[in-house]
Amino acid sequence: MQSIKTERYTIFFQDWGQLNLAYANGKYSKVIILVDENTERDCLPILKENVNFNFDRISISSGEDYKSITTLSEIWSSLLSLKADRRSLLINLGGGVIGDIGGFAASTFMRGMTFINIPTTLLSMVDASIGGKLGIDFNGVKNLIGLFNDPIAIFIFPQFLKTLPKRELDSGKAEMYKHGLIADREYWQSMIALSPDHQDWTELIYKSVQIKKRVVSADPTEQGQRKILNFGHTIGHALESLNLNSVAHLLHGEAITLGMIAESYLSYKKGMISIIQFEEIIRGIDKKYVFPQGVILDIDQIMTYCVKDKKNQGQNILASLLDSVGSCTFNVEIVKSEIAEALEFIQQYLKK
Repeated sequence: MQSIKTERYTIFFQDWGQLNLAYANGKYSKVIILVDENTERDCLPILKENVNFNFDRISISSGEDYKSITTLSEIWSSLLSLKADRRSLLINLGGGVIGDIGGFAASTFMRGMTFINIPTTLLSMVDASIGGKLGIDFNGVKNLIGLFNDPIAIFIFPQFLKTLPKRELDSGKAEMYKHGLIADREYWQSMIALSPDHQDWTELIYKSVQIKKRVVSADPTEQGQRKILNFGHTIGHALESLNLNSVAHLLHGEAITLGMIAESYLSYKKGMISIIQFEEIIRGIDKKYVFPQGVILDIDQIMTYCVKDKKNQGQNILASLLDSVGSCTFNVEIVKSEIAEALEFIQQYLKK
């Protein structure tokens, strides 16, 4: 499959040869791979079978709970112990947490060392690894501390998806639905038409990456149009943060899916999309997920997170909302009463 080139790096698909050619011994003073306990067990053996260069390893705990300054400090300490320098290479082998925190650690260690991403989850293949957003959660707020910086390459190997449990795979689909809803109605329709046992993700991943690359290339640092990628995320991130340590413990994609339902509802209530379009979205998402029980939807707690959203201006909460199925606009102000009404809809939706 043909690679996708951006202005600063290339996204390679199923290309172990290029990985070996570009990062063989001798080009870097040291190659270090960042993993968590899951990718160390399930994905690192696959990588070892396919590469011909030597590397050291850093392992961290998996999960959003560990995308923290404490873990970041542990990575920096490990890089120092391994005698990494600015000529070293860090390979982030994992999902969104590994890519976010690993890229941040590399970008700040000795004022910047080179890194690449090898995403191993569907979510990270189509979204988290692409676009240069790096960072950690802080004081309970997702991605509050971070920066923009690109890897020198991304390598996507769909075979890693075979290591995922179904819930993780379903979580990754959320960002693919989002890409269709904000930018490509035909792609949205192809996604919702998939059978539950769909296995071959390569072409769909490729299309999602093309959509995200197109949006990011037009606005690399999120000054305008790139904000449409945040559709579903204003309320979705709040739900994710609030439920991180609850009984529900929503995965990122589950929270974003609920966020997309809520923000589609707001798009409808504000007259931006029709009732027919809104019902199409709900039908498309319906039965794609079995959400965990006990999701916390308390409006006051949700608001504490919404007001801290990075897209806001002053005290105004700004969201990206749909103006049709396949098109999105940004910087739309939403208020507490509207969010409360959307959460009431979510509550009824979850009871079905």
